[in-house]
Amino acid sequence: MTSKILLDCDPGLDDALALLLAHGDPAIDLVGVTTVGGNVTLANTTKNALELREYLGFTGVPVAAGASGPLVRDAKNAAQVHGETGLGDVVLPPATLPLSDIHAVDFIIDTIRAAPGTIDLVATGPLTNIALALQRDPGIASLVKSFVIMGGSFTRGNTTPAAEFNIYADPDAAAVVFDAGWQVVMVGLDLTLQAIAHQSVLERMSALGTLGSEFVVPLSTFWTDPNDPGWQGQAVHDVCAVAYVARPDLFTSRVARVDVETTGTFTDGMTVVDFASPAPNALVPVALNVDGFWDYVEGVYALAAATHPHA
Repeated sequence: MTSKILLDCDPGLDDALALLLAHGDPAIDLVGVTTVGGNVTLANTTKNALELREYLGFTGVPVAAGASGPLVRDAKNAAQVHGETGLGDVVLPPATLPLSDIHAVDFIIDTIRAAPGTIDLVATGPLTNIALALQRDPGIASLVKSFVIMGGSFTRGNTTPAAEFNIYADPDAAAVVFDAGWQVVMVGLDLTLQAIAHQSVLERMSALGTLGSEFVVPLSTFWTDPNDPGWQGQAVHDVCAVAYVARPDLFTSRVARVDVETTGTFTDGMTVVDFASPAPNALVPVALNVDGFWDYVEGVYALAAATHPHA
């Protein structure tokens, strides 16, 4: 069965790899891409999405730009991880196809309402666009097929000791999203840090020709953590969120109650996860079939490489 994915993202090294997975999997119908300021500025995340659309070949998919910053706070970014442009050292040909003339929030609402019960909404950046869509039209929460995010954690953060970047960048939006009355599949750090592009993975990706050597591998190796003496490789966080929609069998998940801290001096942006709550609002993947995950991802990337327009 084909999954219709609407991907709200902030490309971004791993967002780019997630877009490749969403485009390359024949069991996924990528129905739209919306952008948000996050990893880098909205101007750069949107530029990247437009260039990725043509470079990867999903030219019939609309791209709509959304919120440039959080609901009520100053904008934060992660350019120190993703590079100034967001794509590390990868430089793509300039885009020639236009940006959609509809705002991302309207695009999200219209797409969900046009096909109720069929859209798998996936968010791999700050949740500002999703919160704005819910504030404008709360009914969309009952009309999606599923809602999956890459964000949060149930142990430690990566931007502060308590908070993961996508939630920390706009915790007020995240609070709106988790309180919207739907089930949020929270693919957080505890899961995504199991999806490491270590050396054997990189060797497999390098064998995929131009797409592997000039796109997948550079995006998967741009950042290293100077504070981690046991560094084994970059995690492909956002790829996990798309993979969850297509291959939930690769994930072991637990129901939970997730609340977002918006006022804590040391815990602002923390996702407080209660696996024993009698009122769950989330499904939290906690374990990944790592070998199966990489077999799936490599298989999809190989299909994409075989038809890549720039091969």
